[in-house]
Amino acid sequence: MESPPESARSSPEAEVGMRVEDLWEIQEPQLSPSEKLNSCFESIFVTSFPQAPSSQVIEIPSDSSLADAVKILSQNKIMSAPVRNLKAPKNASWIDRYIGIVEFAGITVWLLHQSELAASEKGAGSPIKEPITEGIVARLNSVKVESKDDGIKTSVLEATDSMGGTFLETLITSDFYKKTKVQDISGSFRWAPFLALQKSDSFLTMLLLLSKYRMKSLPVVVLGEEKIDNIITRSAVVHMLAECVGLHWFENWGKMKLHELGLPSNRNKIIKVSEDDSIIKAFQLMRKRRIGGVPVVDNSGNKAIGNISIRDVQYLLTAPEMYKGYRSITAKDFIRSIKSYLNTHDDASPRFLGLLTCHSENTIKDIILKLDSEKMQRIYVVGKDDNLEGVITLRDIISRLVHEPNGYFGDFFDGVVPLPQNSRV
Repeated sequence: MESPPESARSSPEAEVGMRVEDLWEIQEPQLSPSEKLNSCFESIFVTSFPQAPSSQVIEIPSDSSLADAVKILSQNKIMSAPVRNLKAPKNASWIDRYIGIVEFAGITVWLLHQSELAASEKGAGSPIKEPITEGIVARLNSVKVESKDDGIKTSVLEATDSMGGTFLETLITSDFYKKTKVQDISGSFRWAPFLALQKSDSFLTMLLLLSKYRMKSLPVVVLGEEKIDNIITRSAVVHMLAECVGLHWFENWGKMKLHELGLPSNRNKIIKVSEDDSIIKAFQLMRKRRIGGVPVVDNSGNKAIGNISIRDVQYLLTAPEMYKGYRSITAKDFIRSIKSYLNTHDDASPRFLGLLTCHSENTIKDIILKLDSEKMQRIYVVGKDDNLEGVITLRDIISRLVHEPNGYFGDFFDGVVPLPQNSRV
């Protein structure tokens, strides 16, 4: 892929790159390239990061229903948003003003977990205590429960496989889904911890939090003001890097091949699902292994035929009609149904993302440009005969750009909102 034209240098991202370039040129010559980059990024404040579109700096009121939250996320074409605590006093600090970040994936997994609980209690012969609607319980009652050595068990996998798409439709048309409030699922599955940046924090802090500390997005707050000033995502950082092509500091780093940077770090240990596996199993696997996506492989187990991302979980909430009539929703069915759905729904967002591949001999620059161009979160490394060898994510890329100096964060994490004790992220 060719470098962007010089006119792109006027973009806000390129201006940041030029600042890094100026700082790069005056670094002490004895410093290594990695130390130079750390020093450069530590000297730039997050106020310099390009502003996210206003449609992405969205807050969801804590008393919104799950249905309303899904609608807000879908209409604004975003995957997550901070939740504003309506019970907080007007003069509250940002720690008390927000209770976390809610995601499409979090809502879906929480709903499925409630169904798992209902199925488990039903299988054990106990009264259903969770607030599941009668319609859902009735469908769960139609599932055959098998007796295991350690007792009677069933799961949402068995339920959804037996009931197909009608189960999902029943779930999200229930009063349970429409009346449960966002604040009610705080601390549950995939409820993201709220960790914000202040304007005085550096790019180095931001990059480390998005990579080593696994934050997906970082709101930027203004002390003393009742608002979020910006939201910085991994995708936005990689786009910034793509705009820096041609600059000396970027080319010095970007020319390195993947294997020289130790990528992929999970070589030959890739987590995947078969085309015949249940789609619910795929999402549960992502939850259990804390990953954002999995490749779907053919029956040989080596060649990928598609990719399913945690962001695709939105289709279980926003388009259940795709699965009507399905006896069992497999990963292959899921991919086929979404492609068909999007052919007739041009306004659907985000678009369904296919499989992106590369080779270990590619440079990190190649990968950045490819991911940014396709607006994707991961790329799969393939070897001989196109067999899967590993995966590279946006987080992996950022983690190779900077490193954490000893004692760098100090007491940075003191006083911030901790991960809820009952979180199952």
